[in-house]
Amino acid sequence: MFQKILIANRGEIAARIIRTCKKMNIATVAVYSEADQYAPFVKQADESYLIGKPRVNESYLNIDNILEAAEKSGAEAIHPGYGLLSENAEFARRCREAGLTFIGPSEEVMAKMGDKVAARQAMKEAGVPIVPGTDQSVSDVEEAKAYANEFGYPIMLKAAAGGGGIGMQAVNNDTELEKAFEGNSKRAETFFGDGTMFLEKQILRPRHIEIQVLADGHGNTIHLFERECSIQRRHQKVVEEAPSPFLSEKTRNEMGDTAIQAVKALRYKNAGTIEFLVDKDENFYFLEMNTRLQVEHPVTEEITGIDLVEQQLRVANGETLSFEQGDIQREGHAIEVRIYAEDPVRFFPSPGQLTKFKVPEGDGIRHELAVAEDSKVTPFYDPMIAKLIAYGNDRNEAIDRLKGALENYQVEGIKTNIPMLKDVIAHEKFKEGATETSFVEEYYLPLVTEK
Repeated sequence: MFQKILIANRGEIAARIIRTCKKMNIATVAVYSEADQYAPFVKQADESYLIGKPRVNESYLNIDNILEAAEKSGAEAIHPGYGLLSENAEFARRCREAGLTFIGPSEEVMAKMGDKVAARQAMKEAGVPIVPGTDQSVSDVEEAKAYANEFGYPIMLKAAAGGGGIGMQAVNNDTELEKAFEGNSKRAETFFGDGTMFLEKQILRPRHIEIQVLADGHGNTIHLFERECSIQRRHQKVVEEAPSPFLSEKTRNEMGDTAIQAVKALRYKNAGTIEFLVDKDENFYFLEMNTRLQVEHPVTEEITGIDLVEQQLRVANGETLSFEQGDIQREGHAIEVRIYAEDPVRFFPSPGQLTKFKVPEGDGIRHELAVAEDSKVTPFYDPMIAKLIAYGNDRNEAIDRLKGALENYQVEGIKTNIPMLKDVIAHEKFKEGATETSFVEEYYLPLVTEK
């Protein structure tokens, strides 16, 4: 096993990886920007290196500085966490060329899955159901309109290199498409360096359900069931749970088998997630593959008892998975909510000093924290400051424990989305498991408007 790894990330995911490494007696190296000098994860690591100024392109996206820190520290491997460089094929290649083990898949697979058009084609060839759409990028708005009229509106306009909802927009007619095309293309160019667009038929009132997969380098692939991730604001997930309250066992098994089929076709190695859109009749369609650990991985860990970070490290070390599909048991129910430093109505970031930060404890309650009391939440990074996970023997118990924990969460000095989360889990539609991707717009936003 590795003696020392560098974590090319920050915040709660860096702290999460450090925790598993300590359990496995692996030394850890943190890298940090000037803005994160006093962040908890920096103190938790065995050693740490300053890699640049606050902005991500000068620090957490600076490959040269990260590799220099790895060389100085003597780290043997790099864990990229999620976001930032975690799905950057060039970074994976640079790690390999520097003699470092990249804890993730190969750069070739990462590049293919990072291009949404190429990913659609790869899944189609693997026999995975995909949403009707273009098999190649569209060069301009006139070509986009021709395809849209062929498929029939509504359609989804998407950035080929996109993620997190950036460059993505639902359009209902030619006029809306004309208005949306150039703006979304420019936005994608700004964020991803690639303004290429493509189209998909819009699945009406879908659910967003994903399958967690693990594959080693010896031909073994398993799935760890699904996560329901439909409650989102601005295409960013807010509440995730496992298992889905919607799926039948038949569809659950079919989705798991399909995910394994996809992963094997790619010759994928390490942890990954196949994301699907699921319609009201439980027809499912490939959405994208995330070639990394997911933010919401704790709910899978809670219902399976498997430490996904540990499995990532073992697979990267060349080990064979120590369990087969039939060994994976699903027990209980887990729900995760993301705590954001943001206005709970307008969803604007709310940076500032945390004058008070106390989290509740209790049976079935788990926290993943990026901050501590007196921490400064800066405007430079994603506003997520913590994750709260509640586990119960069934969904009702998990909801009850989550509700009690949110009531006792204490944050002062900044605004958070905790009021939103309380409203969401108290809503009858959530209790019923009616968590389509339109949930926030359809149920939450009208609720706060009435207040």
